[in-house]
Order: sequence, then C-alpha cells, then structure tokens
Amino acid sequence: MRTVRAFLLSLACLLTLACPTGFPFDWLPDGMLAAGSAIAQETGSQETQPKLRILAFGDSLTAGYGLSEAEGFTTQLSQALAKMGRPAEVINGGVSGDTTAGGLARIDWALADKPQIMVLELGANDMLRGLPPAAARANLQQIIAKAKAANTAILLVGMRAPANLGADYQHDFDAIYPDLAKAQNLPLYPFLLDGVAGDPSLNQADGIHPNAAGVAIIVKRLLPSLIKVMDQVQAADKSDAGGSKQGAG
Repeated sequence: MRTVRAFLLSLACLLTLACPTGFPFDWLPDGMLAAGSAIAQETGSQETQPKLRILAFGDSLTAGYGLSEAEGFTTQLSQALAKMGRPAEVINGGVSGDTTAGGLARIDWALADKPQIMVLELGANDMLRGLPPAAARANLQQIIAKAKAANTAILLVGMRAPANLGADYQHDFDAIYPDLAKAQNLPLYPFLLDGVAGDPSLNQADGIHPNAAGVAIIVKRLLPSLIKVMDQVQAADKSDAGGSKQGAG
C-alpha cells in the first residue's frame, strides 16, 4: 500500500506539471490522487488491475494536430480513463493527413503492439479530398479484417461529410460507418466531432481541428462507448482464464 501511495503521489505531481492551468477536465471526478487512493483502498493494490492496451488508430484528429502532447486526444483519453479507475495504455496511432489507404498500408505495423482494443478513426481526409466513398469503405473493411485476425476488439468511429460536397456524395460517405458496423457486428460511435464541429470556441483557427477544450468534449462523449468495449474484452479475458484453469484441473 505504501508503494501504491508513493506511485500515485508521483503521478499526480507529474500530471500537475504536464497540464496547464485551466485544462478542460471540469467534467471529470475530483483529483486523480483521491480517485486512485480510493481504488487502492478498495482493491488493496493498483497493481492487481491489469491495463488494457488501446490503439487509437487514425489521422490528425487522433494524432493531436496543433496541440501539445498534454492536450491531445490520446493523452486526454488516458487521463480520463485513469480518473474513472480504468487505467489503460493508450497508444497514439494517429498520422496527420492519413487516408484510409494510408491506414491500410500501416495497420500491420500498428497491430504489432498487440493492442486488445482499436479505436478506428479514419476517413476524414478521404472525404476532404473527395475520394470515392466506395474505396474508403473497402480500405476500412480490410483494416477491420486485419484487426479481427489479430484478435483486437474494435470501436468504429464515424465521420460525416458536409452538404457542400453534394447530396449524393454526402449520402454515400455518411453510410460507410453504420453499414460497416452492421455488416461487421461492431460497436459504432457515429460522429467523432459530435458537439464540437462548427463551434469556433472548440476548434483551432482552421475550423477543422478541435482545440484542447474540443478534445475534452470528444473524450467525454466517446468514453461510454469505449468503456462498453473494455468491459466486453475484460469479461472475455476472465472467461478464457476460467476455462484454462478448469482445463488444467
């Protein structure tokens, strides 16, 4: 317990140094040290809680374009999970400017880290470049197939096309994500920028990439969907472990 408290104190100090004053975490529970101490008291040790490895695989919205490391999506997501008592290793697999074709080209390398969960966020750059929705769909389908073959659970994160690209393009692009989720039996978070898109106060000067406050809203809204996937993965792990013990007996 003494070791756990020392670790939590050190972690709290590090986060205090890393996060600027006024960092947008008002919606989270009170300080990490208090939350972590409560968990340690209930479980006896933080070390008994295995961390899931989560790959955030996407483009600049995942990579944290225009933001400091502390403000980016993967850091805010990791900190939010820790504050909920659900610590996880969140891997930043975002590449600014990446299309679904770029993601497909590097997915094997990304899966080499053996993540248990992948948050798949790609397609925005296909849409911005006016690339064919059918090609984006095919690329995403192949990425999903590779992740499934690696026994990686997937949370599919959708994107939406603006009306100025034309009604036909908007319809075909927007259908990619719900169609894939249904066909592949995947959980879907329909629109990554829900509650953020179009709000100047939540976006950088380019009007496309969220600022730190916008990222905080994205994380808050996406968390329930991710937690469900985490619960399913951990339940499956426990079931597999129980089966192995019974078989060994």
